[in-house]
Amino acid sequence: MDKNYFENIILCIKEQFTQQNFIPLHAPVFIGNEKAYVMDTLESTFVSSVGAYVDRFEKMMCDITGAKYAVAIVNGTNALHMAALLAGVKPGDEVISQSLTFIATCNAISYIGAQPVFVDIDRSTLGMSPESLADFLTKNAIIGEDGYSYNKLSGKRIKACVPMHTFGFPCRIDEIAVICDKWNITLIEDAAESIGSYYKRKHTGIYGNIGVFSFNGNKTITCGGGGALITNDQLIAKRAKHLTTQAKVAHPWAFIHDEVGYNYRMPNINAALACAQLEQLDNFVKNKRELAAIYKDKFKKIGANFFSEPADAKSNYWLNVLIMDNLRQRNEFLEFANANNVMSRPAWELMHRLPMFKNAVCADLNNSEWLSDRLVNIPSSVRL
Repeated sequence: MDKNYFENIILCIKEQFTQQNFIPLHAPVFIGNEKAYVMDTLESTFVSSVGAYVDRFEKMMCDITGAKYAVAIVNGTNALHMAALLAGVKPGDEVISQSLTFIATCNAISYIGAQPVFVDIDRSTLGMSPESLADFLTKNAIIGEDGYSYNKLSGKRIKACVPMHTFGFPCRIDEIAVICDKWNITLIEDAAESIGSYYKRKHTGIYGNIGVFSFNGNKTITCGGGGALITNDQLIAKRAKHLTTQAKVAHPWAFIHDEVGYNYRMPNINAALACAQLEQLDNFVKNKRELAAIYKDKFKKIGANFFSEPADAKSNYWLNVLIMDNLRQRNEFLEFANANNVMSRPAWELMHRLPMFKNAVCADLNNSEWLSDRLVNIPSSVRL
């Protein structure tokens, strides 16, 4: 085992979190108006999905991302599910994504009865590779008479594409958007981890037809759970609000529903917490980028491979990343770090290796498998 090497890495991390005996991967920080806003909702009695903070949260998301419309959702997984429904994904369709992603991406596709298709990622971004996407479509897809793309082998419609900005690092989303447009495939950006991240000076989530964010307890911004859907399409936004409120037709007292809907709207009490957190987004991202800069400098001196933001990107560095030499070294480091009270973890198990998706159509996933064997997340919290 590379004990001295590991000890140097752990020392670098502990120097940044000197007041903690146990250093978590990413802990929430509540130092703003969180308590005041939550108490305000309690005093108003409007704690469910009807309340002023829900509207305020949606406006703040538009202001931050540059989107015309935002819809508050109860969590990121539900937001992904709703995005797929709004994109017109139907049972039996195929949806292209990446195997190195959180399970929510594929779960949301599966809820509809659609099937994920996996293309590779870039080692330089950790996100979907435009080359792998284009190569897969060129070799396997054809435009049907209805204008949609179809998989020549399975005969299934390829309705959507869901790239992910992994750990807050933007992928080459502009190139992916061009490819999706060429093949008439709806682009859904899984920006769950990338609030405060920009690619070519545009916020993530704004390149696709629909962008999706998560505000889970371990995210840069959190409201316990929470999610959001952004779009520049008024019809998509209007339908999103309708479907997420049980498809209830507006009426002063009658309960009339015109289709199957979902109870997916974010409660006002969560939105209050989210608003207070969003007020601090710039400072949180600045703090996290400063930590990443320190890590980069210190790890370079000891020969550790620290992953830095891609070209043309400004990342929120939600979770910082080290790339180990091989699977053995990765596993030994994880055991050493966690035994020394420094929480570290590998990337998620690749989706095509899970039993639910083992029969999914896959492109060559060499980069995904290479990174999965080597990637380690290290403590990345906002430092007080």
